[in-house]
Amino acid sequence: MIKDTSAQDTAITSKKRRLKPIVVGAAVLIAVALSAHAIITTETVSQSVDKSSLQIATVKRGELVRDIAATGRIVAANAPQVYSPEQGLATLLVRAGDTVEQDQIVAEVKSPELENNLQQEKSEALRLEGEFEQQKLETRRQTLLLNKQLDLAKVELQAAERENRRAHASIEGHLISQIDFEKAEDDLARARLNVAHAEQEVELAKDTLAFALQSAQSALNRQRFVVSELERKISNLAVTASVSGVVGNLLVAPKSVVSVNQPLMTLVDLSAYEAEVNVAESYANNIGIGMDVELTIGARKVIGTLSAISPEVTEREVTTRVRFSQDALSQIRQNQQISARILLENKDDVVKVRRGGFLDAGGFVAYKLDGDVARRIDIETGVTSMREVEILSGLQPGEQIIVSGYQKFQQAPSVLLR
Repeated sequence: MIKDTSAQDTAITSKKRRLKPIVVGAAVLIAVALSAHAIITTETVSQSVDKSSLQIATVKRGELVRDIAATGRIVAANAPQVYSPEQGLATLLVRAGDTVEQDQIVAEVKSPELENNLQQEKSEALRLEGEFEQQKLETRRQTLLLNKQLDLAKVELQAAERENRRAHASIEGHLISQIDFEKAEDDLARARLNVAHAEQEVELAKDTLAFALQSAQSALNRQRFVVSELERKISNLAVTASVSGVVGNLLVAPKSVVSVNQPLMTLVDLSAYEAEVNVAESYANNIGIGMDVELTIGARKVIGTLSAISPEVTEREVTTRVRFSQDALSQIRQNQQISARILLENKDDVVKVRRGGFLDAGGFVAYKLDGDVARRIDIETGVTSMREVEILSGLQPGEQIIVSGYQKFQQAPSVLLR
């Protein structure tokens, strides 16, 4: 007979009782640690901010390019206007947007008054030309007459000399009286005087006739110049394009009466473009001709040169012109919007950080990261660019700061980043 199974039973210690003190101890330690961390955090951190909502940048050392941001548009470097050469009725031979070649006729101006003046001046030129030919004939006639008188005087001189020789021979032979001899002497003297005066009159008459002929020639030449000028003006009534390109704006209506030098249309030279960049008035004293400008045209970036600066301020902006090479560019359009960076200065080996909203606080303070805590420190900033700002003191390369705005920090000495 079996009494019971007590002889087979073995006493077993419960594991649950052994683990319970260990769990309780660990819980106590965790509670103590959390309490200590809460106490420390409460003493040093007054704000808590979500880290994902902040912008953080690393302080670096390198080159800083000081620049100015601006916007602008593409304009034609050469966009001349076409003017009416005379008063008259203008006929436009092209329309806005038409392609034209250099020296192509784009408009015609009809001026009846100018054509009438040309006919009158041509008639006057023909009259003066007739007078000039007549003056040449008169000069020849007068010259011939004077030469005749000179020749006759010379013949009379020869006769007088011959009579004088005969008188000398006769007086020696007592064949003539003294009175006849003296008369022969007087005739010779008179003949010599007549020849001398005739020669002088011929020289004077030649000069007079040459002057009259030259005056007639000058009057004719002047009239020919007048006719030539009127012909040039009439030929200019066919207005030609000064450049190859397209017709911009038509400034008058077709078949309208125009005055002298009145603009007719604008031509746009598509072979050369410039950038017209508007710079804020506050930066006007910092820019100068010859500075490099980085232009963003579509998806391309090109470097140009500042070529002109407007002397006046319009709507708190200064207008500048930038020249750039179009060799590597295509499909540039008039008035295409662009963005620009005017490069003012390059500084090497500077401590810098990415530009951000923290500069709104004046650039005197920053929040530097120390683990999960951002601590407020004093800094000193230098020159700024569109993308970066120079750090003069307070930070070292490799350190990280919050570059976004500090409005939510409420000037706290330290902020917990969660």
